[in-house]
Amino acid sequence: MKDRDIAYQWFKRALSNLSRANAGKVNKNILYEDLCFDCQQAAEKSLKALMAYLGLDIIRTHSLGSLLEELEKNDITVPDHIKDSVILNDYAVQTRYPGEYDPVTKREFVKALQLAVKVYKWAKSEING
Repeated sequence: MKDRDIAYQWFKRALSNLSRANAGKVNKNILYEDLCFDCQQAAEKSLKALMAYLGLDIIRTHSLGSLLEELEKNDITVPDHIKDSVILNDYAVQTRYPGEYDPVTKREFVKALQLAVKVYKWAKSEING
């Protein structure tokens, strides 16, 4: 059963993460790692919004690859430029543990933000037709 209200809530949360990431480094204390985490979260929540809208079970995972596979199993064609978003998974866990990664650069952040925006827009377009 489609749940438009839950889908709307997921999109609202995705937009919140996307808005925080889009605000960028508004001061020196903000880390690119944290902004990239918001990018990953925006993409994840966008995919979960689409799943809710389609009436699919929302699997409890932070893996964008798993979410995309689930959509494809349900006959949703996922474009390659959306599949590229799986690289955002690195920001979901790894960058939350200091010393286990190289610092994220501004260039990496800009790419992460672009991917997150693409996923958000694609998920919305799948609903809006």
